[in-house]
Amino acid sequence: MTFGNDLGWGSDVVESEAVLTRYLEAGGNFIDTANSYTRGHSEKIIGDYFAEKKGKRDRVVLATKFFFNLFAGDPNGGGAGRKGIVAQCEESLRRLQTDYIDLYYLHNWDRSTPVEETMRALDDLVTSGKVRYLGFSDAPAWKVAQAQTIGHFRGWAPLIGLQVEYSLMERTVEGELVPMAEELGLGILPWSPLKMGALSGKYTRANGQKMQGYRGTFVGELNEKQLDIIDVAQKVAAELGSDVPTVALAWVQNQAGAASTVLGARTVDHLAANLKALDLQLTPEHIVALNAVSKPSLNFPADFNANLSPHFAHAGATVNGVPSRLVGNVPRSDAERW
Repeated sequence: MTFGNDLGWGSDVVESEAVLTRYLEAGGNFIDTANSYTRGHSEKIIGDYFAEKKGKRDRVVLATKFFFNLFAGDPNGGGAGRKGIVAQCEESLRRLQTDYIDLYYLHNWDRSTPVEETMRALDDLVTSGKVRYLGFSDAPAWKVAQAQTIGHFRGWAPLIGLQVEYSLMERTVEGELVPMAEELGLGILPWSPLKMGALSGKYTRANGQKMQGYRGTFVGELNEKQLDIIDVAQKVAAELGSDVPTVALAWVQNQAGAASTVLGARTVDHLAANLKALDLQLTPEHIVALNAVSKPSLNFPADFNANLSPHFAHAGATVNGVPSRLVGNVPRSDAERW
């Protein structure tokens, strides 16, 4: 998303290519972009880069997304209908200068298109060899589950990836999306693991610095809970001789189901700093502290089921490592059982 400075805030071509080179040298092999990033320039930068490095394209997993319309006034230029999907795929293949896309995502849920049409068109792209695997991004859990179930029963290519915003400051995905992904076999790819830079270490309670520009538009002014999270992350970082962003990345990449953390490095220095999280080991005590301060308020019935279901179902027994207690409606003797 940061490749190309067409919108006034990304990396120029030279820096973007330097980031790619450093990433590959470090052993990275998964690259994530989208047709909409910097009006398509991000895909073009990546395509040009691999066109000059023969044989390297097939050594990476290249992901891009469709949905965003790049043609003003054209109702079929974006979205998730068959015409739009096929056209967007062809445009991405042209910019990326490749014969196939490894992982092709629906970028956002399209309320105007039946999900059957979307999944059938995507299955055709897989069958044709233009796409290898499929994923969804930024869609409600019930819609992803519907798509996966329909695809399963009709023998279409399944979804294998789910990209969602996930960080110490955004954990509401744990209510529905994360358990759904685990149940249906989707790897979770957290985006914005530093919450648009709010967890970069630049913004603290002590300095009172506010997020500006593009990031400030999305995040807004940090609230007390967010500042509390930063306080605890600072404490953990100090104990480990690290820093806030490294702690935040280490936390998210170790969450259940997280397959690959999506980094948004704008410079080589940013990338190098992000990669330090691969070597940071959080202690169980640190994880407990970070989990506690960032605990989200989840939609019903997430907390209801988590807090009560084991006791109702297991009546004092421990099942799969989860203990339970006897509740009032459990008979204590045969004489109490009707």
